[in-house]
Parts: sequence; structure tokens; C-alpha cells
Amino acid sequence: MADSYDILIIGGGPGGYVAAIRAAQLGFKTAVVEREHMGGICLNWGCIPTKALLRSAEIFHYAEHGESYGLKIEKPSFDIGAVVKRSRGVSAQLNGGVAMLMKKNKIDIIWGQAKITKAGKGAPVEVEVGPSTKPAVQPQNPVPKNALGHGTYKAKHVIVATGARPRVLPGIEPDGDRIWTYFEAMKPASMPKSLIVMGSGAIGIEFASFYRTMGAEVTVVELLPQILPVEDAEVAAVARKQFEKQGMKILSDAKVAKVAKTGAGVEVTVEQGGKTEVLKAERLISAVGVQGNTEGLNLEGVGVAIERGIVKIDAVGRTNVEGIYAIGDVAGAPMLAHKAEHEGTICVEAIKGLHVHPMKREQIPGCTYCQPQVASVGLTEAKAKESGREIKVGRFRFVANGKAIALGEPDGLVKTIFDAKTGELLGAHMVGAEVTELIQGFVVAMGLETTEEDLMHTVFPHPTLSEMMHESVLDAYGRVIHM
Repeated sequence: MADSYDILIIGGGPGGYVAAIRAAQLGFKTAVVEREHMGGICLNWGCIPTKALLRSAEIFHYAEHGESYGLKIEKPSFDIGAVVKRSRGVSAQLNGGVAMLMKKNKIDIIWGQAKITKAGKGAPVEVEVGPSTKPAVQPQNPVPKNALGHGTYKAKHVIVATGARPRVLPGIEPDGDRIWTYFEAMKPASMPKSLIVMGSGAIGIEFASFYRTMGAEVTVVELLPQILPVEDAEVAAVARKQFEKQGMKILSDAKVAKVAKTGAGVEVTVEQGGKTEVLKAERLISAVGVQGNTEGLNLEGVGVAIERGIVKIDAVGRTNVEGIYAIGDVAGAPMLAHKAEHEGTICVEAIKGLHVHPMKREQIPGCTYCQPQVASVGLTEAKAKESGREIKVGRFRFVANGKAIALGEPDGLVKTIFDAKTGELLGAHMVGAEVTELIQGFVVAMGLETTEEDLMHTVFPHPTLSEMMHESVLDAYGRVIHM
């Protein structure tokens, strides 16, 4: 039957489309229901377009500091419209690429809003697809010509991969004009001269870094004592020092108590240390986290357990209702595209009956593409100590690395944490140039259960930034060479 599938996936983001491709590879008749745009938030409004913006900012930064490299560049400037256009073009290209992958793998696309109407008791899951209740903010491509229409579809297995959206705080609702989420921050009609960023997680810091590099006056307000709260405290402190050196104002351990719109922009009342301060800026970016998209799916109506807006799953994505699974942001932290992709693959392979290795969340790397970049995997030093282990900690600073100096990037740190008794690599944390590319070396090492001895006897190429990874390991055991 054309309306009956082995696996039907709700959501065409990184988790959904990767799960669909793996399902097709394993011989399942597969379909994806999508209501907005293939590629989800990641390709259209998150990971990819922000990196395009940050790349433009990085090049602008180097142009402004050309003299440091012996270059003469007269008064570099930018066209924010062209910067945004390039970013949107990158998204559109990849968005279309996902649609092509669906066609290549003979995966049906069903366009519209999904609602699960029947599930459990050994019968196929029924999904009703109707008009989208949330039109795309800015469609990247028209609805695929071969997309199927509205109707009722059946599947033996339904995977919910609906992602997440910006969290909204009462009284600070985004208006698309002066109070922004990442949607508006990604496509400004003009460059604001000043802005306030509420929240210093990865999203907030990336936008703060972009706008500050492009010349805006930026103030970051963070509720917790530490910016980049999930990162190692020492690494976050190094990053903060660099941000402030660039002219960014950071208020930590501070609460946004009130936001008022004015003729010139916004006035933000901030409480910090028992004092109240009113900040003024043209725009406010609200970056206080995201929440799962569970509304409209009728999950609770068919008995699926949801806790604090997150679908509860087991190690391979199964919910408590037979035939229904969940992956990605809607299934909980860490809310990262690469976690969703891997989770989708595990889920589909488990449905096939293959032997799968449940995902180890502590081995999922996190990357923040600000300037300087921040990347990490595993336990922070504080968490490692809290675990009761005896630990060894190694550090190596960028200023002692030849490649970093040649690049003109001497500010940064590589930090490694080991179990003193077993030599197990418990965590790795970095801040500095290109660390989002370097971190995968430690991710692989953790996955292979590599010990400090294995890492110390590994030959790292010279001259590279990766040598600092080696030196950090050596430092943990009193054998550092170049520092």
C-alpha cells in the first residue's frame, strides 16, 4: 500500500533524515513527514548558517588586523545584506542536498503536520498528516515536487524527530523587531550598533562573538556565575578573558528582571550583586535555551510518557508505547545535531535487530564556534573530582606552540583529565583557534578506551596545533617538553 510503511519518521532534521537514510539502507520502506523545510533547524537556522556568518566575521577580523601579518588592507568594510545572503545561500544549497538524498534512497517525503492517532496493541501506528500549523519562517525551497499530500499513513514503527525551538521567558517574548531569537539574529536587515545577549550558552556566545567582531557594542548577561556553563571552569575563564579583551561586556551572576521597548530599542533592567542597573541597546537577543517540539503530535493522547517537555526513551530510542520511538532534541540533552544523527542510526539498527552499542552521552563532543573557539568532551575537572576519582590534569597553552604563533593565534589552552589509577581519559577541554576540529582526536581516543600511555606514544605531526594535545597529556604525567 502506498500509505503504509515499515518506518515513518516525523521530522526531516539531522536526526530524522539520517535515520531515514539508514532505514532505507537496511531495506525498510521509509517515509519522512516534514512541515517546514528539509534539514531542520540545523541546516536552515542553526549549525550551518551561523557558521557561515561566523566565517564572514573571522575574515573581516583578519582584514582589520592585516598589519599583524605584514599586509596592508585599507579600511575593510562589509555589506551586512551580502553577509546574510551568503549565509542563506549556504543553507539553501544543503537544504536541496537533503531532498536529493531522499530521492536517491527512495524515501518518500510527506509534506505537512503529523499527528499520531493510533498506537500500541500490536497494530500499525497511524499518523494523520494535515496542513502545517507552523509555516516556515523563510522557506529555503518550494515543497518538493514528488512530496506526498495530506492523509492517513500507517507504519510498523514511527520515530519522532521533531527537534526543538527557542525557549521563551514570560515577559520577554520575542517580537521579531527589537527582541530577537536566533531566527532574527541570523538575518538582520541592518547591523545594530548595540545589542544585549541574554544567556551565554553556545547560541548566545556565538551571536555575541559575531556581532562584536562586526563592530557592535555587545553586553552578555548570564544568570550563572560562569559563562559557557557546561564547559570546564578554567577553559570558560580563558574564553571570557579573550571576549572582554575584544571589548565585549560580560555580566555574570546577573538576572534580567525586566525588558522594556523604547523608541530607540530596549531597556533591560539587570540585577547583580544586590544592585540594579538599566542597560540600553538597539536589540536584545534571547538565548536562554531551547525546548522540545512535542505539541500537536498527540503523543500524550496515545500514552507516550513526556517529562518536562522531553519524550522519555530507553537506550535505543524506544518510548513506553509499542511502535513509537524518539530521537534528537525532543528526546533530551545534549541538544546537538551530531547526537541526533547518531541516535537515529542506533534506533533504526535496533529496530532491524542488529547488535548496537547504546550511545555514551559522556563521549558526545560539544563545540562553540566563537572567537576563540571552545570544544570539549567528557568530564570537567570539577565533575571528575565530584566522582570521587583521584585525577591527573595536564595543560598546554597555545603560546608555547609553534604553529599557533605562526598563525598569530597565541591565546588558548588544551586541558586533559585522567584517572590517576587506570590512565583512563576522563575529559578533554580546549579553547583557541580551530579546537572544534581538534577535539575529535580525543573523542576517538575515549571511544577506543585509550590510556595515557597510548596517547604519549602516539606521534603527532609537526608543526601542527594537534601537538598541544600530546603535550597536554605529557604534562598530566610530568613529562611536558615545550613548556
